[in-house]
Amino acid sequence: MNNSSAGPSSKARVGASQPSESSLKRKRGMFQKDLQHMMYGFGDDSNPLPETVSLVEDIVVDDVTDMTISPEEDTMEKILAMMTNLCQKVEKIENEVQVLIETFKNQQHDGARR
Repeated sequence: MNNSSAGPSSKARVGASQPSESSLKRKRGMFQKDLQHMMYGFGDDSNPLPETVSLVEDIVVDDVTDMTISPEEDTMEKILAMMTNLCQKVEKIENEVQVLIETFKNQQHDGARR
């Protein structure tokens, strides 16, 4: 008799240790001002495009969430690898933005010559 009542309660405890989907929802734009300053510190424009900041915010929140809600225990090596991956993603975005800026400048320059 005790076994049948212990089963559901142990399942409830397991489910309670994992965050519900609704608890993972966040207020969008919560970190945008801080990210704008950080992006500027890493060489981006002082007023980056809102779409770029939003993309970087999504990447950062996803990566930090993965680090902190991971079902297995994270080691320092794994956290360092994830942070390195995040930095690489940000650098890639910065490079793509620079290419777009140069392309835009060249188009403006070519249009002014005509």
